[in-house]
Amino acid sequence: MSGALGSSALSLSLMTKRVVVVGAGQAAIQCIETLRKKGFVGSIDLVGEEPHLPYQRPPLSKKYLTGELGPDRLTLRQPLYFDEQNIRRHLGRRALLIDRSRSRITLDNGTSLDYDALVLATGSIPRRLALPGSDLTGVHYLKDIADADRLRSEIRPGRRAVIIGGGYIGLETASALRHLGMEVTVLETADRVMNRVVAEPVSRYFEAEHAGHGVQLSLRCSVTSLIRDMSARIASVETAAGRIETSLVIVGIGVVANDRLARTSGLACDNGVLVDEYCRSSDPKIFAIGDCSNFPSLRYGCRVRLESVDNAFEQGTVTALNILGQQHAYDRVPWFWSDQYHHKLLIIGLSQGHDQVVLRGNPKDNSFSCCYLKSDGELLAVDTVNQTKDQMAARKLIAARAKLDAQKVTDISIALKDCTL
Repeated sequence: MSGALGSSALSLSLMTKRVVVVGAGQAAIQCIETLRKKGFVGSIDLVGEEPHLPYQRPPLSKKYLTGELGPDRLTLRQPLYFDEQNIRRHLGRRALLIDRSRSRITLDNGTSLDYDALVLATGSIPRRLALPGSDLTGVHYLKDIADADRLRSEIRPGRRAVIIGGGYIGLETASALRHLGMEVTVLETADRVMNRVVAEPVSRYFEAEHAGHGVQLSLRCSVTSLIRDMSARIASVETAAGRIETSLVIVGIGVVANDRLARTSGLACDNGVLVDEYCRSSDPKIFAIGDCSNFPSLRYGCRVRLESVDNAFEQGTVTALNILGQQHAYDRVPWFWSDQYHHKLLIIGLSQGHDQVVLRGNPKDNSFSCCYLKSDGELLAVDTVNQTKDQMAARKLIAARAKLDAQKVTDISIALKDCTL
């Protein structure tokens, strides 16, 4: 896959009169908005499987689930925006096939859309639980607004919910359900929560917070089956350590890239749609952005697929600029966040390949950071808990490949930006 756009990009931009965007989330709306802001006057078609206008997904496991945020406040752009910007909407429709030889996609209602540039923003889908009973009524996933509405309809104070998976979604949902008066048990196969994404001090901090709010955490817990009642509804969860009675189950065991359309159309895929640094797929007319995109990180020297709003937002912007012939490589330090109770966790950078984790501050003070350093002191990533100053400094330090003095890092009287070697 070529690493430069060159004359092919200029040629594409001159020929681009029709843009089709498949997927109706943050990445899609950002791409569309940037195209119009930068003067693109050609046709834009937006295809989305859900009947809703593009909306925010992060609040689904937080304030939307608790009822603090209504559906109207999730919507990213109101209908008037699409009318004024002359964007044709195909909502509640699924793209079935890309005919790359004709530069045409076909929707599930038979509609055909021709394109000069096609943007795939198809997102990700929840990893399914492959156990007996996983299809019972009362077993929930949390991907879209319909999932959240189904879950909300079953929430009753005093009922028990079992959450399978101690990652972001599982813990955020646990926090929301406790707020609503549910009894909550979280089952995690690993020896600590969020074990794949944060340092151990962060895991232990949030384990203590959830326990303090009445959540029952079961680590190193293996689920063997889901047990039904007489009406084929979930009644209990069978684990290697015993049975847990429950009224409902939420499964949060990760997501996979929604790259089905790309695969069936012959695009190169491997844990998402493979793209170059310009978000361009193996077909120069087709781009992939957001959760479905597997791109080369120039900062970290490896391919990554990121599930974050910031990544979707920035890739949407970059792709629009590249469609317009303005050569822009995507090279942003990634960041992620999670709200649990009144605590904010922010992760800046990618920690893979680190040699040491340096704790900065005391978790008992409810404000601390964990810095991931290479052997030469280079800062790769930072986990911050209720620590705004460190996360702001970390973005610049990581982008600059700054090397830090580990001893200075441990001294919270020294600003992180001043801990360089």
